[in-house]
Amino acid sequence: MTALLDVRNLGIGYRTSRGDAKAVDGISFAIEPGEYLGLVGESGCGKSTIAKTLLGILPDNASISGSVIFDGTELLGLREAKFRAIRWTGISLVPQSAMNGLDPVYTVGHQIREAIESHRQMLPAERDRRIEELFALVGLPKVRLKDYPHQFSGGMRQRAMIAMSMVLDPALIVADEPTTGLDVIVQDQIMRRMREIHERLGKSMLLITHDMALVSENCDKIAVMYAGRVMEYGGERVFREPHHPYTMGLCAAFPDFDDRRRELISIPGAPPDLLKPPSGCRFHQRCPFATAQCATQEPPAVEIAPGHVAACHYLDRAEEFRARAKDPRTWRAPQAA
Repeated sequence: MTALLDVRNLGIGYRTSRGDAKAVDGISFAIEPGEYLGLVGESGCGKSTIAKTLLGILPDNASISGSVIFDGTELLGLREAKFRAIRWTGISLVPQSAMNGLDPVYTVGHQIREAIESHRQMLPAERDRRIEELFALVGLPKVRLKDYPHQFSGGMRQRAMIAMSMVLDPALIVADEPTTGLDVIVQDQIMRRMREIHERLGKSMLLITHDMALVSENCDKIAVMYAGRVMEYGGERVFREPHHPYTMGLCAAFPDFDDRRRELISIPGAPPDLLKPPSGCRFHQRCPFATAQCATQEPPAVEIAPGHVAACHYLDRAEEFRARAKDPRTWRAPQAA
């Protein structure tokens, strides 16, 4: 099967007054038609930069290398007019903050109609029927189309943005931290709506988040990012049998309901400065299993099983590391592998 989205060796840097920051450094992943991929990692690891790249909305100080092929079209270097034709109709975005994505001086219905009219000729009756169908799909009554964004709750605004992202039937929906700032009940409602869209309509989706639990519950595949690079990539084996210490730390940081007494771990330290990234493995400064080799040699990405890839020098010791990673003491006192 040909991938709907094929990202190869993507590099994205930002020119700043202090030097060049490499936000994304040589990452690769693919999304098949109808597939749900989760891109997970800490804040600042480059996740949202990837979303902006796919939509062609990077700032002027960005530099890009590599390849991003969507539905047979190379997106990098594409002229703005052609990119504009792909936005909403081919790739759409559910932004991190729905309040920032909606104009406060226009009704929600007006803004969704505008999204349609700027890309496609459609009879008013057909257009309005389409909008009402999508509002019903996300659980909003059609009478609310006449309301302004400030009259919606945070969860309702996010559901309205999901409806807007669907209005032109795009092949790929990018959801960038779609539950940020919402309480846990509303978060669950939003994710259930998105999962329903994925399952009922067969949409390809890219979920960008820092929450491993959201990814494990919703996604077919996962790419674990750290400091601009993919540490591990694959399907459910990534959760069941993680091979990179960073993935192990993330998995051990959320509750295990089969073992309620297990103490959650916290990965010590902070991600590196991307203006001066460390040599070797990007994670070695925070890794309890790091050795001198990790500090000097970048580990290659190795396929452990079909579709499951990890970049660590000690993949043969993954079972041992997984057991040790569940003990909070391992992370409190970094030790040599």
